[in-house]
Amino acid sequence: MNKKLIMIILGVALVCGGGAGAAVWFLAPKADAAEAAHAEDKTAKKKKKKEDEEEVGPLKYLTVDKVIVMLRRSPNEAVPHYLSADLVVATPVKLEKEAKEHLPLLRSVAVRTLSGLPMDKAQAMTIDEFAEALNKAFEAEYEKDEREQPFKEVMIGKLILE
Repeated sequence: MNKKLIMIILGVALVCGGGAGAAVWFLAPKADAAEAAHAEDKTAKKKKKKEDEEEVGPLKYLTVDKVIVMLRRSPNEAVPHYLSADLVVATPVKLEKEAKEHLPLLRSVAVRTLSGLPMDKAQAMTIDEFAEALNKAFEAEYEKDEREQPFKEVMIGKLILE
């Protein structure tokens, strides 16, 4: 009886080990293919980024300091709220002079965009949401004027809500 039990346990162990080995062998090529596809995607993204940088050239960062606006109040609120932001403009070096000339326009569009926000909405927004709203406003302004933006994007350098 002990020999039969040992043989059955050994047989089950061999079948389980064979099944596990077959599963590893069967699934390994798919994992390698997925890793290769992922690596290829990363390589393609790096190549595209490098091509974009070569097309645009190296970037220069300009600042628009102290954009201060009073936020809209709720109907029953008496205390004023302010937002202060420093913006950073990423522009290709070859367009730096033109971008510097546009800084007053950028300040004006930023003030118009940010001052339209109610305090409760501004408190709930993330930095990325502020940057996205500003970039959309700049794109709309340049599109309205039928001009090309002399900068790649506008980022938030500092943001204070009071």
